[in-house]
Amino acid sequence: ALDHSLNISVFRGNMANLDILEKWKVSWSYPTSLLCLYGFFSTVKPLEPFLIPYLTGHDKNLTMEQVTNRIFPVWTYSYLAVLVPVFLLTDWLRYKPVVVFQCTTLFVTTAMLLWSQGVGEMQAMQFVYGVVTACEVAYFSYIYSVVDLQHYLKATSYCRTAQLLGYTVGSVLGQILVSFSLLSYYYILVLTLVLISVALVTSVFLPMPKTSMFFHHKDQHGGKRSNLNGQGSIGRGKPIEIPKVETDNIETAGGCDIASVQDFPELKGKDSQAIQEISLKSSGAESSPAAAEGCCVIALQLWRDFLQCYSTQKMLYWSAWWAMATCGYNQTVNYIQALWEHAEPSSNFTVYNGGVEAVSSLFGAAAAYGIGFSPIDWARWGEMALASLSGLGGGALYVMVFTANIWICYAGYIIFKSLYMLLITIAMFQIAAGLSTERYALVFGTNTFIALILQTILTSVVVDSRGFGLDIVYQFIIYGTYFFCIALVFFLRGLYSTLYLQSAEKGGAADDAPQSTTITKPDTDTCGKGK
Repeated sequence: ALDHSLNISVFRGNMANLDILEKWKVSWSYPTSLLCLYGFFSTVKPLEPFLIPYLTGHDKNLTMEQVTNRIFPVWTYSYLAVLVPVFLLTDWLRYKPVVVFQCTTLFVTTAMLLWSQGVGEMQAMQFVYGVVTACEVAYFSYIYSVVDLQHYLKATSYCRTAQLLGYTVGSVLGQILVSFSLLSYYYILVLTLVLISVALVTSVFLPMPKTSMFFHHKDQHGGKRSNLNGQGSIGRGKPIEIPKVETDNIETAGGCDIASVQDFPELKGKDSQAIQEISLKSSGAESSPAAAEGCCVIALQLWRDFLQCYSTQKMLYWSAWWAMATCGYNQTVNYIQALWEHAEPSSNFTVYNGGVEAVSSLFGAAAAYGIGFSPIDWARWGEMALASLSGLGGGALYVMVFTANIWICYAGYIIFKSLYMLLITIAMFQIAAGLSTERYALVFGTNTFIALILQTILTSVVVDSRGFGLDIVYQFIIYGTYFFCIALVFFLRGLYSTLYLQSAEKGGAADDAPQSTTITKPDTDTCGKGK
């Protein structure tokens, strides 16, 4: 009898555990956890901070000119060429296949880096890596379709943290392995392949989304859009308000075509997942005409959203800074190892590239986190902040170029990267305010595409051997000057805005003074007459 009761207790315990597991698998935390694991293992790249020493060392025997002027530019061209097709395919295929494909191409890239030889094969490797980078849009877009909107900010935070942790762990691990000669570059790449394999297996288990933002959007009831508001009620024409994070100026909204409670009484008391399922079933009869309209309707809607998104000056200048600064940042990060190699060749110095990358990532994360608690009115002082901090970034690049001390060069890079992470966080906050999920994705993609166009022009003229093919010192002089030009443009714009606001405030105060006089005088006269 005792054994029987014990078996029953074990059985009940197992059933309770299964119930907990099933509830977890249908909750938002299940896909978020898998995506975080994928983001972590796919970004642990111990060799990345030592890519230049690896390519120019005895493993590949390439020259610095071949690496910087002939191999690295291919990544920029590849990224630009495939970004738009990948962006559309990501939505059409509903994210998961693109995430799996990204991990597969990342495995291929690492394998080519390990076993390929010569300039041509390394250029092919860079082309494939450009495809990997373009597929990153699927990583965060996946959240839109599998996580309820009230959990979006939290899920995004977790996934970004997982990526940052992966980059940091990879940099520190690479530094330890190289500094203590625990593994050669060859076996570090083998270790990277194992980590990518774990990420690939994780990506296969991601749930397949049923919807996407554009091509597989929820069907609309009655041809009109109605959305959940921040309090869980449903009202037509109102955007979904995601709960605010630490700053007061963030109101990221999301669009989700679901039916109205007034139209469907059975929706009352349901959560958002149940509401969406009922809405999808109820509007199924009307889905065929919408599907028949196809890409033309989607393209027209995208164009209208594009015009509306960029119709304000605030959106234009924050987006302009985003595109221009991202172009310069990508160029700096892509070629910084070549500058370090010029300042102190790795053949006669123990490089600390991995440690510097880890420290710069942590400083950048701390700056981005701390800005959320800042009471500064960025709508008023944002342009001056963009100008001053962009100028400091350009100054850091100049210091890196004209110093012969590798440690000063390292410090300049940490300052430059931290400033960029700080400013791009502010820009993302300002742009995200009031935008729906679809429009934020559109703005993000557009700004990234413009940055890539600028980067392609800069690469083809300055870096590519078919252009000027400048050496690394002159390249970074140009990058520093580029950031000084950005600072000058936004300083003039910020100065104009500040003077305009001050004159408007003074004019408003002057207008108020006679108003109060004319109001007071009749009261006095009236009182006198009354006496």
